[in-house]
Amino acid sequence: MYDVVLLSLAEGSGDSCGSGDSGCGGCNAVCATPRTPVLACADALRKAGALVETVLAGSDQEIDAVLTRFDGPTRPDGLTWPDPDTKVRLVVATATDGQLRAVMRRLVRRYAPPPSKRPADLVAGRTVPDLPPVAILPLDPGNTEDLAAQLGLPRTPEAVAAAVMNGTVRRLDLLRNDGGSVTLDGALLGGSDDNGRAVPWRGRVEVDDAVLTDGAEPVLACAIGNGAGYAEFDGLRLLADGDPTDGRVEVAVAVPVVVKKLFKRTRVRVEVRRVRGRAVSVLPREGDLQFLDDGVAGSTSRKRSWWTEPGAWAVYAG
Repeated sequence: MYDVVLLSLAEGSGDSCGSGDSGCGGCNAVCATPRTPVLACADALRKAGALVETVLAGSDQEIDAVLTRFDGPTRPDGLTWPDPDTKVRLVVATATDGQLRAVMRRLVRRYAPPPSKRPADLVAGRTVPDLPPVAILPLDPGNTEDLAAQLGLPRTPEAVAAAVMNGTVRRLDLLRNDGGSVTLDGALLGGSDDNGRAVPWRGRVEVDDAVLTDGAEPVLACAIGNGAGYAEFDGLRLLADGDPTDGRVEVAVAVPVVVKKLFKRTRVRVEVRRVRGRAVSVLPREGDLQFLDDGVAGSTSRKRSWWTEPGAWAVYAG
């Protein structure tokens, strides 16, 4: 039978409020009582015969203490590697996609080998091994827009428990970025004003060898998608069909184009340019560029890059 760790992040911790590696986003809130879906899932798991432990983590260090349980045997090369035969299964209770990202970020930090120590058994085209699968327990089962809903995963505590015990795993692509984090769903670059209208910005956007914009023209928005959650902005369809299993990232930029017609008034239309590839880079040309990455707000004034890790992470799919 399996040992199951039911991991919740304390309110205000991890990426849920946009923090970096410090764990807490600044409010230092600590939730002392497990939430109702967590208790219901734990009861269902115990009823199915699992040994269950509930853990509330308020920092990266507390998340890491849970993840050590997935370490494999000592390797001759000294690398810390996940155990493919582990009998421990992980459930992450999430109020936001950013909380799930916080856990996946720590998994990557734990198991990604330094470039100078890349082992021969690492999958080609990847910088991380197969990460241990996780079950996602939504703390808002009625949400139809979170990552679990997009992936069609179980949403009730009882269904999540059944998926964990059943053990059917679905492997998914992961986006890593040079900011030291990961992206599970997608990112939207570009801000909006108080009325919700896009604020134009300039930057160079490249996908593999294709240049979507060179930074000379204004951009209304740039979407970087591993799923479908960032497909629309301000009522405009950006991404065509995000697929988290195809080994590619879909990128789109929305650019205003002035249309002039003889004897008619000049008008502006929005042109959406789309391309898929293995890696994307965005170089802002004018100060800080605002973005949302898996729902976590941030900004950057320097070049930021994302690249795909095909099949690197996995979920219990029912």
